[in-house]
Amino acid sequence: MSLAAPIFQGSCLCGGIHYEIHGEIGDVIQCHCQRCRKANGTAFATNAPISSTAFKITQGENLVKKFATSGVYRWFCSECGSPLISSRDAQPELYRLRIGTLDTPLQQKPQMHIFVGSKAEWDCIADDLPQFEERP
Repeated sequence: MSLAAPIFQGSCLCGGIHYEIHGEIGDVIQCHCQRCRKANGTAFATNAPISSTAFKITQGENLVKKFATSGVYRWFCSECGSPLISSRDAQPELYRLRIGTLDTPLQQKPQMHIFVGSKAEWDCIADDLPQFEERP
């Protein structure tokens, strides 16, 4: 008997886009790089890897827009601007999920901070998680 893969659900701020993930969510990471800060308008982005084949948009596919830079695509809602995932030409099997868009409760906690060498000067990391100057 095999266990069914977990199903997670999420959506954008306006509710126009809904998605499901039929599979595991990887380690939750807080990224402090300038691109993540600008894309999210915050001190860091909280992301986790998921299998690209596990991610399915169930509503509002016509609202999804992608911004491309250097082989990285940031997927967002064209109506409310919510960032959803990012994908990379170099890793088509993997997406990076923006954890804040999940509607299903997630028991996992962040595991580390990355790109702290370029974090915002006004940001103060106030936890004991491992910190890496760049990607470990």
